[in-house]
Amino acid sequence: MSELNYKNALIVGVGSGLSASLARLFAKSSMKVAIAARRLDNISALAREVGGKAFACDATDRGQVAKLFADVEAAHGAPDVVVYNASYRTRGPFVGLDPAEVERSIAVTVFGAFLVAQEAAKRMVPKAYGAIMLTGASAGVKGYPQSAPFAMGKFALRGMAQSMARELSPQGIHIVHVVVDGGILSERRPNPPDKPDSMLDPDAIAQSYLDLLRQHRSAWSWELEVRPWVERF
Repeated sequence: MSELNYKNALIVGVGSGLSASLARLFAKSSMKVAIAARRLDNISALAREVGGKAFACDATDRGQVAKLFADVEAAHGAPDVVVYNASYRTRGPFVGLDPAEVERSIAVTVFGAFLVAQEAAKRMVPKAYGAIMLTGASAGVKGYPQSAPFAMGKFALRGMAQSMARELSPQGIHIVHVVVDGGILSERRPNPPDKPDSMLDPDAIAQSYLDLLRQHRSAWSWELEVRPWVERF
């Protein structure tokens, strides 16, 4: 694999799971790390832990996303790695879905991703360098019952990523869509005693993101699926 030459990372949609693992691993890999979420109080401690900066941003708001990138750029330079990890899920029988909740799910899962990716690409294309990473799900390749809004958002996210890869990869921008197929390990979702390693370890997923960033451009992947060894697919 190639050396890791990226210097500034921005992670949008940060929580205590995968995003936190990414922030820690990127910082450990000598990248400056900026993290963003709707509420600063949810991410301030993580920012201090990784020696990075935290920003408040609603990714569905065009003005807030533009301000986020301007603020990150002013703080430590334009990011050359941008990860979009935000999503919103509403479930239920199709005929009973609340249209407002469906709209919110689509807005967070894919419209926010578009806004963030567009701001990132504006800065990366002139330099012919950078990576934009979008966190998908198995819902983006198969629609589950009573989960139409999530499928709508994740299918759209995957389509956008594929389109971006075909357009922007020849311009030097590594576009990656990561399909997370399975539940992510957490304090609330531990591995069952009889099924070790049946949940995705967020640190292991983060390592896969870093491995993608180390790929030589002669052998880039635009999509990667990660799933536990016992997950059915």
